[in-house]
Amino acid sequence: MSKPILSIDEISKIFLRTAQKTLETNTKQAVTYSTTIQKVPRVSMKPDLTCFVQFDGDYIGLVIMNFSADAAYEIYEKYMLTMGMPETELATGLSSAEVTDSIGEITNQIMGQVVKEVGEAFELNAVFGQPKALTLNSAITLVIDAEYAENRRLSFKIGNYSFRIEIAMEHTEFIQI
Repeated sequence: MSKPILSIDEISKIFLRTAQKTLETNTKQAVTYSTTIQKVPRVSMKPDLTCFVQFDGDYIGLVIMNFSADAAYEIYEKYMLTMGMPETELATGLSSAEVTDSIGEITNQIMGQVVKEVGEAFELNAVFGQPKALTLNSAITLVIDAEYAENRRLSFKIGNYSFRIEIAMEHTEFIQI
């Protein structure tokens, strides 16, 4: 039997690689991440654009993706241009439904790939809801009616802009036999 591994840390590593690969594929831009995973006391939705989704199954938790206005628009713009949309048809501001919808779709793709990779690595399954993206003027700390005792923050950069993924999960360990 192998040494127990804190599940949130393994899933955080999968999130780092998956978010990087998904965003690079969708935007044709270099995406980097910090090799330091931060343990934080709680997760929060932060301005300017946030997207959140819960997952449930063999492991449960909540993911929040927090973007500055510049980072969100950079991802939206490069994503739409990569898909062939003419630059003249791009939304002009962060409050546009097209921007939040695009961030929600990218979050959906990241979550799908994370669930697939966790399933392949640990033979565990989870499902997730529809990601909800919204613009915020101030931070909102979520008080979740669940035992999400472990919280992590992952830091990324696309171009000159930073964004973060925050993960909350129940305290579990992966013990492979």
